[in-house]
Amino acid sequence: MSNLLQQLLLPLLLPILSIFFILPSLMHAKSVIEPCRSSDSCTSLLSYILPFDSKISEIAYRFQVSITDILATNSITPAIPTLGNNVLRANSLVKIPISCPCVDGIRRSVSTEYIVRAADTAESIADGYGGLVSAEQIGIVNGINAKNPLFDSQSLVIPLPCTCFNNNNNGITRVYMSYVVQRGESLSSIGQEFGATVMDLEAINGLGQTVVDPGDILAIPISACSSANLNWYNESLIVPNGSYALTANNCIKCICGTDDLNLQCFPSGNTAPCSRLQCKGSSLFIGDAYVQRTVAGNCNVTTCVYRGHAGRKIFRSLASSSQCPDKHKANSPISGLSPVSSRDPIDPFITVSPSPSPAYINPSTIGTGTASGPTSYAQNSYISGDGGLLGEASCYNLLLPALVLQYFMW
Repeated sequence: MSNLLQQLLLPLLLPILSIFFILPSLMHAKSVIEPCRSSDSCTSLLSYILPFDSKISEIAYRFQVSITDILATNSITPAIPTLGNNVLRANSLVKIPISCPCVDGIRRSVSTEYIVRAADTAESIADGYGGLVSAEQIGIVNGINAKNPLFDSQSLVIPLPCTCFNNNNNGITRVYMSYVVQRGESLSSIGQEFGATVMDLEAINGLGQTVVDPGDILAIPISACSSANLNWYNESLIVPNGSYALTANNCIKCICGTDDLNLQCFPSGNTAPCSRLQCKGSSLFIGDAYVQRTVAGNCNVTTCVYRGHAGRKIFRSLASSSQCPDKHKANSPISGLSPVSSRDPIDPFITVSPSPSPAYINPSTIGTGTASGPTSYAQNSYISGDGGLLGEASCYNLLLPALVLQYFMW
């Protein structure tokens, strides 16, 4: 009787057992897919955990992006000429900026190309991208199969995940980063690392439960600064917090700190020739501010602000406010500039420092200055674009060269 039951039940049990033992090995990692209809694109981020030691130049080539863009996205000031040859260690986290267009009704990046080498397999190529793409995806997109195997020097399209969601989350500007879940991580630990709530991660990624598995790809909202309300001429800029962007033909550097999510723009200090960086009718350059402090403790602040560009023409204007600058921020210009992740891959190799504006003087070599004339103002001072304080006497020393320069520019 027992043998008869086994013969009857075994055919019924085999399909059920296959679900538990065979199906999991065939399942692909979960990832969010954003439907789209328009032809526009946005800037998205990839969270790339290096599978092996790599030079910055190699990473840039691997993803078909510029070294400059990688430096900006990871808040690295290019102070070292051979920076692209610096080697980053395996398991370092590097943020990769990519364009995220609408392709065949969904958001995905297809601008990365890979040239096959003799020893390559689809699996080894996928491994080089840190889990952001699978061997199966590479095969499907490029028509790789048993009848059409890889061959040396073949050009492959590498499909990479990306999302836009209108650069918005609950009415707040966001840039979305594709992140590969690592072993031992949870939604809670990932949210804590990148400043997102578990509820947000569940909603954005369409998760019905809080469980994620290694290899899953999540869209993570990263807070960002926007130029939308800054009255810029013919230009729009969104910069993830803890990053910077170069604009106006690399003449202007705009950083996004974590304190108030306001763009702070000043001359980049690059060697490229840049003109029209000084506001008309003043000795202030873009990003510089002049603060007049009253006896009552109030402030009259005049700032030279960036207003966009057209070709090589840079727009700027003077703006006034009565809000006294935070002394701590003035003396620590990058105090709000920090990586969105607690993992900083660049620390062993790079010292991050702000780029000085043309009117910059080291604040450690001068005093803050006190007005010696009428007592209507208790203290006057200049704040350079990168946050350094300039004493009143030093500002007078800068005035004569600035007037001469102004004479030739206008």
